[in-house]
Amino acid sequence: MSAGGISSSGGVLKWAPLAIFMILIVSFGALSPRFLTVENLGAVFVQSSWLILVALGMNLVLLAAGVDLSVGAVMYLAAVAVCLGLPNAPVWLCLLCSMIVGALCGALNAALIVRLGLPAFIATLAFLFVDRSLGLFFSSTRIVHAAAPIANFGRSSLSGIPMPLWVAGIAIAIAWLLLNRTTLGPYLRSIGADAEGAQRAGVPARAVTWSVYILCGAFAGLGGFVSLSQTSAASAAFGQNAEFLAIAAAVLGGTSLSGGRGNVWAPVIGAVLIMTVQNGLAMINANPYAYPVITGAVIFIAALLDSVRSRLQVRRERRAVRPHTSELAIHGSVRSQ
Repeated sequence: MSAGGISSSGGVLKWAPLAIFMILIVSFGALSPRFLTVENLGAVFVQSSWLILVALGMNLVLLAAGVDLSVGAVMYLAAVAVCLGLPNAPVWLCLLCSMIVGALCGALNAALIVRLGLPAFIATLAFLFVDRSLGLFFSSTRIVHAAAPIANFGRSSLSGIPMPLWVAGIAIAIAWLLLNRTTLGPYLRSIGADAEGAQRAGVPARAVTWSVYILCGAFAGLGGFVSLSQTSAASAAFGQNAEFLAIAAAVLGGTSLSGGRGNVWAPVIGAVLIMTVQNGLAMINANPYAYPVITGAVIFIAALLDSVRSRLQVRRERRAVRPHTSELAIHGSVRSQ
């Protein structure tokens, strides 16, 4: 493939999420006129808020070529902690508590990865079961109900904007600042692109790993709080499979599974795409048994897009190196003459 062809293909993939979103809007709108109402489209963004939060944290981990499979269980444990531990507390304290619970879970993940040297996949998979088991133990496997102030928070608005969207918007701003106005962003990308090279260059890889998993846990806990405020209750299945949706959201938006490439908007775009699919399926009264199939297809498309993007990136890098190599060879031959 020529350099122009590679460049044009990369441009097409860059706009792929937007193209998919428009196709979904048109398709679901044709099948159900209610889908295109302002109220429903607004509901899609509100429903996306909890996934945006969880995917923001996952995005940070993926940038460093890591993964956190425990975020769904962290959501559940945070919800149980808020419902049972702070039944009459103010909303701001419940929100803070959910983030602290998530951050502690993230710190435990980081400890296994940094201190014991376990692969992130194994460490976070183990805590997927540990965190959910703790939630089931404290709740006695019963449904836990949110206090009235938390439920009201999920339904209330400020200046006409639902509170879940305010929380998601503030979280997006914080994530943007972390990636673009602090050293964490360059550190994450350098570790994700070449961990050994980053360490040789002086990047504090261990400290960055601690930070990114704690942040991921805090975002997951916050996502659990927002989801709890919207549903008013948490069953044993609360947050189940959220980790796969979060990974798919980040990758659909353009973050690489292999690390080193991505931005703060990737998880936002991907989360809205996924929730658009789920909302559209509900609007057209699709068979509920088809939902897992559709979700699996979304994850497959995300992985496929990432694979194609990665191959194109490798080809671009090779073509960038070839002219430099040819130039060195020419200079060498001239000198020898």
